[in-house]
Amino acid sequence: MSSCQFFGGEIYKDHFKPGIYVCSQCNHPLFSSRSKFPHSSPWPAFTETIREDSVTKMMETLTAFKVLCGKCGKGLGHEFINDGPEDGVSRF
Repeated sequence: MSSCQFFGGEIYKDHFKPGIYVCSQCNHPLFSSRSKFPHSSPWPAFTETIREDSVTKMMETLTAFKVLCGKCGKGLGHEFINDGPEDGVSRF
């Protein structure tokens, strides 16, 4: 998975081929393409991680967690509670 980039530089937002998204720093497996969904944000959106230890989460607000790679600690963005494609599902 790429780092968050601005100005249209995010190449995986509209990428829906089967595969595994890994940390761009250490290649730790993070997300499966099966959990990816289209979203209006400028970044790729996923409903779940591959494993529980794929990421580390720290509560930032009541509706968002800061998400880091579970292996090397690289910042990956956020998990937004109840902002997924269905009611009660979060968005990474």
